[in-house]
Amino acid sequence: MDTAPFSAFEWMLAGRYLRARRKEGFISVIAGFSFLGIMLGVATLIIVMAVMNGFRAELFDKILGLNGHVVVHKVGGNFTDYDDIADRINKVRGVTHSMPLIEGQVMVSGPGQSAGALVRGMRGRDIEKLALVSGNIQAGSLNGFDEGRSIAIGSRMATALGVTVGQSLTMINPRGKTTIMGTTPNIKRYKISAVFEIGMSEYDRTIVFMPFDEAQRYFNKRGLANVLEIMVDDPEKVGDYAPDIRAAGGSTIFVSDWRKRNESFFSVLEVERNVMFLILSLIVLVAALNIISGLMMLVKDKGRDIAILRTMGASQGSVMRIFLITGASIGIVGTLAGFALGVLVCVNIDHIRGFIAMLTGTELFSAEVYYLRTMPAEMDIRETATVVMMALGLSVLATIYPSWRASKMDPVDALRYE
Repeated sequence: MDTAPFSAFEWMLAGRYLRARRKEGFISVIAGFSFLGIMLGVATLIIVMAVMNGFRAELFDKILGLNGHVVVHKVGGNFTDYDDIADRINKVRGVTHSMPLIEGQVMVSGPGQSAGALVRGMRGRDIEKLALVSGNIQAGSLNGFDEGRSIAIGSRMATALGVTVGQSLTMINPRGKTTIMGTTPNIKRYKISAVFEIGMSEYDRTIVFMPFDEAQRYFNKRGLANVLEIMVDDPEKVGDYAPDIRAAGGSTIFVSDWRKRNESFFSVLEVERNVMFLILSLIVLVAALNIISGLMMLVKDKGRDIAILRTMGASQGSVMRIFLITGASIGIVGTLAGFALGVLVCVNIDHIRGFIAMLTGTELFSAEVYYLRTMPAEMDIRETATVVMMALGLSVLATIYPSWRASKMDPVDALRYE
């Protein structure tokens, strides 16, 4: 009986072996657990990697959406010619715009509450270019921001201090004016003109935007700027732009980019991501080992069937392919089911998080801990394909040894001990 490889006859026998009879129930249980193991392993890998990718992408967007891609400092002090330097840098290839800033730490005080804050003195037109801020105004407006003594604060700061648009905050700068009696704190009240919500709790809780001219007066830096922040068209290629920016700014500046400023943070995320991938891959490996054990038991149980097939003329290759199809089918179907489950969960992950939180009465994704208000999930096509191919490869490899043992079984010995 010479059949073509993977013929209908081989598929028919493999299908019968997958539908175990009552006396072979234990083998069926092992096959079921193998299927569930691979399905859950693949789904878990896809979900965890997507969440970590989404978490990194969200933080990346928030950090780069608020802070400059390149930060330029003046050697030995503050900028006096910041407009001239900004104009020269704006002409550099890849630079979208430059903006001078005044930064300082202060204490802000509302009705009965106080908190630390980081003041960023910026021109109104520069804030408008920060879509992360100007596009997420929850109350009030940035119109006429440069006029008068008004400020914009984050939603979490507004909630913590119990204030809203139209009310005022007291701002205390301990490094105030220098008098003959020493340094006295600079205390001023500012009206809140806008409340923004970036979506990153750390920023929404601590950052205050102040008109650039007013910040110069408040921090006693008239005609000065602390830093120049520069936005480029491709943050991933920021290293290519740095030499040209340095040349345009002159020898009195030094340049740092977002990668250097956040190197340790993103390095930790990358290490966690790789470690989680390795650990969760063990789930798929254990499920593949279950396929081996279940298939070995099936081969032993089907010894008489194998002997009859061989005496009827079935080749060793045909027997091997029958059991290869049987075992690989578990892994392949489990992988595809895991892929479908993983995609389904990733698409609806924030709804699932909200449902579980409501069901258990707990907060599963605290913005205070994870900085973000929603649970992000971003599937990477190549990464997902790697997970699926790895699971398929392990599933097929797991069936080779038991299938080879079945093909090498001597029909005489198999029938002798029946």
